Amino acid sequence: MFGVIDLPTYLAGLVLIVLLPGPNSLYVLSVAARRGVRAGYTAAAGVWCGDTVLMTLSAAGVASLLQANAVLFGIVKYAGAGYLSWLAVGMLRAAVGMWRARREKAVEATPAAVPAAPAEERPYRRALVISLFNPKAILFFVAFFVQFVSESNPVMGFVTLGVLAQLASVLYLSALIFGGARLAAAFRRRRTLSAGATSAAGVLFLGFAVKLSLASV
Repeated sequence: MFGVIDLPTYLAGLVLIVLLPGPNSLYVLSVAARRGVRAGYTAAAGVWCGDTVLMTLSAAGVASLLQANAVLFGIVKYAGAGYLSWLAVGMLRAAVGMWRARREKAVEATPAAVPAAPAEERPYRRALVISLFNPKAILFFVAFFVQFVSESNPVMGFVTLGVLAQLASVLYLSALIFGGARLAAAFRRRRTLSAGATSAAGVLFLGFAVKLSLASV
């Protein structure tokens, strides 16, 4: 049906994969918590565009190429792990600054009281790159997504699976964005909470980097 094989199994796997925490969702949540709903959706748009690129590459046969070429997959894998590590280091450095500001009893509601949001940060571009190197998304589109495309109608199959994946992502990220906006007030009031959240985000991004570096098709 619609060029898809075993649609119920795909939907069940899709829900589990979307709900599993990853760098995409964590970054969108952090942007919404720091800068509000509008910026959260700007970051989410980067995620959706990145996922669309991955879907298109999968449909074009790049997924099969990565599966067949260990060297190429290794290049993509370690480049992504390096980028996620760079983001993690930035978050941890920001967290250190927050803890120092707290110890020095900085004035309440200063910029240091909120998780780092550099003026030059561009949520869309950063989210796009994170999405393209997201270990969860790479493994999903390389090893899972293509298994449900019918050979009798592959174009319709890819379109159907892609629309369903994006719909699930829109619903999930929207929930995170509005939840993150609620956290913003708490972050502004409590430096300990904001510093702890940024520290946790940095550690999680390091974990994502390690996971990606160990990934295999």
